Amino acid sequence: MVFWVFSYGSLVWNPGFDYDEKIIGFIKDYRRVFDLACIDHRGTPEHPARTCTLEEKEGSLCWGAAYCVRGGPERERKAMEYLERRECEYDSKTLVNFYKDEDSLQPTLTGVIVFTSTPDKVSNKYYLGPAPLEEMARQIATAWGPCGNNRDYLFLLEKALYDIGHEDDYVIELAKEVRKELGIVGSGISKEKKLMVPPHIPVQHKSNISALQLQPLPEAIAIAMDS
Repeated sequence: MVFWVFSYGSLVWNPGFDYDEKIIGFIKDYRRVFDLACIDHRGTPEHPARTCTLEEKEGSLCWGAAYCVRGGPERERKAMEYLERRECEYDSKTLVNFYKDEDSLQPTLTGVIVFTSTPDKVSNKYYLGPAPLEEMARQIATAWGPCGNNRDYLFLLEKALYDIGHEDDYVIELAKEVRKELGIVGSGISKEKKLMVPPHIPVQHKSNISALQLQPLPEAIAIAMDS
């Protein structure tokens, strides 16, 4: 057995687990949106951060990095356990194809498991939904959690997508608005406004969403996640 993990968010620059191979590529008919709450990493229950998930949109391409894990069931189990803990806010998964080249009609990998969030505030407590750009920027500029601040998550994603040669206009626009909110101008030297930032207090939080039960699949498996 071999499985692949597809990242479109923080796993692009910080996978956090041992892997054997990395491929830059994309999935079709999905786009990034910052519509998911994070209350235990980059935010708190009182001041949730905004992190990215995927939204279905016909004709869109979402670029990211696919990581391969080989080495037997035990090594794969450890990687999966880590990813499920890290991706606890994602409550839905879908099988899609993964492509390496834009001109190719044939996928590089099939049966890719994409972890996303159900776009329903009633059934999914982590789903924030869309908001005006300025409102999202203000939230991202001020949110803070045990793992750091929300704005660094956005800026690191922006840089990671630049580094792999596939920038995302939505991410660039949102990052620009956050910099405007923070008073960052020019080459990135900042003169920040005084913002009401919650204190850095460790938060004890356990998701009430049970761990995803993954069934063994034949051939290569790919999994898309983020945190």
